[in-house]
Amino acid sequence: MNLQQLSSVTAFLWAEADMLDHGEYAAWLDLWSPGGTYIVPIDPDTTDFANTLNYAHDDAAMRLARVTRLTSGESVSTQPMARTVRSVSRLRIVADDGSTLTVRGAQDLREFRKTGFHHYTADVSWTLVPNGQSWRIERKVLRLLNSTDALAGIGFIL
Repeated sequence: MNLQQLSSVTAFLWAEADMLDHGEYAAWLDLWSPGGTYIVPIDPDTTDFANTLNYAHDDAAMRLARVTRLTSGESVSTQPMARTVRSVSRLRIVADDGSTLTVRGAQDLREFRKTGFHHYTADVSWTLVPNGQSWRIERKVLRLLNSTDALAGIGFIL
């Protein structure tokens, strides 16, 4: 295992979580490769994302549209804005083919909106491509543990 590489990846993924928790959506969009996909499947066991239902299956245009909706103030599900705190842990590089890394980890997200807290836990996999001294996200898949009943009008990005 390359500890320097794991340290670099960990810092990158922690920065991504921090950007989302603090509403730094423009910076978050810049973390993605142009062809990157953000996927939140309903069925946590699926691997055929194109032919199954997903909470999200976003390319660059859809990620931008999602951010625009969240920040426009016009969407009922985003008013008031949710406050989130996420913890990303258990990061492990599971594949390295020389041009991409596949990283697997866990995410616990706490959301507070209006008067209630919600908790979302997910197994996450990221496919990362090198970008100078850092990385770009080629694919991010969040497999929610309670995916069939977890999301009801969320006003944030998992």
